[in-house]
Amino acid sequence: MKILVLCTGNSCRSQIAEGYLRYFAGNRAEIYSAGIETHGVNPKAIEIMKRDGIDISAHTSNNVNEYSGIEFDYVITVCDNARESCPYFPNQAIKLHYNFPDPAKASGTEQEVMEQFAIVRDMIRSYIQNFTLENLSIS
Repeated sequence: MKILVLCTGNSCRSQIAEGYLRYFAGNRAEIYSAGIETHGVNPKAIEIMKRDGIDISAHTSNNVNEYSGIEFDYVITVCDNARESCPYFPNQAIKLHYNFPDPAKASGTEQEVMEQFAIVRDMIRSYIQNFTLENLSIS
């Protein structure tokens, strides 16, 4: 099973989703994340995941074109821009979509920004946990 998480810049939402997919799926799936563009992994995304016990500090920001030769079983878009700009994958991948708010656009004090990152992280955690339970049979 191969799963691609796709977002605009592959810096926050898709990185968080990749971290949770790796955590919940274990060895039952190969997990990839990419962006229509690459913006680097957001340090606040790394920090907010660390607070939940998941280390994504070694993740890289990848462009979706790097994966054009891979036959994915699922492509999950986590923002409307990625859904609208998603390149055509010539396989039978099941496409799922959820438009999560972009925590990188949060404003306010450092604490307020991190609270927004935590809210989005928790939304993604719940979504990915449900996806994993519904779509990856335990072997």
